Amino acid sequence: MLKQLLLKNKKNQGKIGNKMPLKSQVSVEYMLVMGFAALITIPLLVIYYTYSADSSDTVSTTQALQIARKIVDTSESVYYLGKPSQTTLKLNFPDGIHSTNLTGKEAVFKIKTQAGITDIVQVSSVNMSGTLPKSPGIHILTVKAEDGYVQITSN
Repeated sequence: MLKQLLLKNKKNQGKIGNKMPLKSQVSVEYMLVMGFAALITIPLLVIYYTYSADSSDTVSTTQALQIARKIVDTSESVYYLGKPSQTTLKLNFPDGIHSTNLTGKEAVFKIKTQAGITDIVQVSSVNMSGTLPKSPGIHILTVKAEDGYVQITSN
């Protein structure tokens, strides 16, 4: 009888409730833990990516707005000082500039964002003429007063 009981215990060793081996229970628990970790991690990565892309768009549009304001303010100052006046601006152009335009009394930047193309416009009280660079990085602009307008060139 004791021999039969020992054999029965040896057969059931490593099983829980005589139904599932202990190794497979560990595997299932491991898969559940890993699944839960993935369930938490994936949404966090999506939130991080969305936030960083939005931040990048905000930085680009804010930089373009500051550049447009600086160009308009400098153009007005140089224009009201008179014809031989000129000055230079050292500006850091952001990534994502689709196009730039100086027409009449407007400085226009078109910036690529996640939502599409965003227009940044600054209006001046003086006529401006010239071209602005589209490439990112530091650019030096020369703002020169002419008869009736301001000429802006990029070096």
